[in-house]
Amino acid sequence: VQLQASGGGLVQAGGSLRLSCADSGRTFSSAAVGWFRQAPGKEREFVAAISWSGGSLYADSVKGRFTISRDNTKNSAYLQMNSLKHEDTAVYYCAATHRTLRIGTQFDYWGQGTLVTVSS
Repeated sequence: VQLQASGGGLVQAGGSLRLSCADSGRTFSSAAVGWFRQAPGKEREFVAAISWSGGSLYADSVKGRFTISRDNTKNSAYLQMNSLKHEDTAVYYCAATHRTLRIGTQFDYWGQGTLVTVSS
């Protein structure tokens, strides 16, 4: 699994962005994919994850605003972010694992981050 995140940028509060996570490896379809974020001066936190079969988990702070999806034919996963808030500003990382997806699952493969800045 080799992950590449993209799609970050500057957006006004209330706006939308879609992040993409592409895998150049061969086992993407059997992996769970997660999105995490790290704001300046804060610890990295879980945002959302999707299992190989499409089941999803979300952090309470993004429920109803963010949607995670995947397209196994393109070895890609996505994070659609709507109604963005200033506090969503962070570097967003995608990650993958072949472990069973549940709350607290450890992710083993990490891509580089993509910066999302939400202006208030």
